Amino acid sequence: MAVSQTRNLGLPLINLLRLKGVPILQQLHLEERLLRTSSDNWCIINDGTIDPTIVMGVSGKPQELLEIESILRDDIPVIRRFTGGGTVIVDQGTIFVTFICNKDTVPGLQSYPQPIMSWSSLLYKKVFQGIGDFRLRENDYVLGDRKFGGNAQSITKNRWVHHTSFLWDYEISNMGYLKLPKRAPEYRQARDHLEFICRMKDYISRSSFIDSTIEAVGSEFLLRSAELEDAHCTLGSKFEPSSRLLRKQELGEAIFKSLTASQS
Repeated sequence: MAVSQTRNLGLPLINLLRLKGVPILQQLHLEERLLRTSSDNWCIINDGTIDPTIVMGVSGKPQELLEIESILRDDIPVIRRFTGGGTVIVDQGTIFVTFICNKDTVPGLQSYPQPIMSWSSLLYKKVFQGIGDFRLRENDYVLGDRKFGGNAQSITKNRWVHHTSFLWDYEISNMGYLKLPKRAPEYRQARDHLEFICRMKDYISRSSFIDSTIEAVGSEFLLRSAELEDAHCTLGSKFEPSSRLLRKQELGEAIFKSLTASQS
């Protein structure tokens, strides 16, 4: 679908890359390469990922965030991504939206976490206009007081990435792999996962969300459709992304650390 909008020539140009079912590790590698080696602006929408996968922030500690024995028993992959933020479990019910931009792309936007977060929330407010009670609460997107979108960022000297995992749907059993984090948003009020999150599908269809997101992005940018091959053509060949799968040995060592800490 061609989505270039000649009537909006005064807007900054962004490449729109639509994906479906791309494994989340592959997506994270692509995002970091585009952040580090490209000078173009990108919006990436990935509709679901194939297998249930846990994704931790760059500084997350498995022993504090994960039910490691259950994860090892069920052979659930665990990824440490290149951005900050919290821990999520993603699968086919997750929709991923990513912005990768030069620091001067959005007029007046300061390249710091909160201004970028606030800017993104205004964009998504257009998507959810008339749908539920959409708000940015601390670093989360919520409907009412229930979270449905988790955000993470990485900011370099000249560029930034802001990516979101949207819970269009989720498997209740998968939430059992996650512990209640020690550092949680104040508005969570110690609620367990099922009391804290909600499903987007109860408010908006999958296709409507994606179409409305593209429309909202098109109100801020001049859209240029891109293919995965286009993104790969812009990448530096020597760059090695830092997002990676944690080895089972590392998870086992995390169990040992947890036991040691509880006995000290």
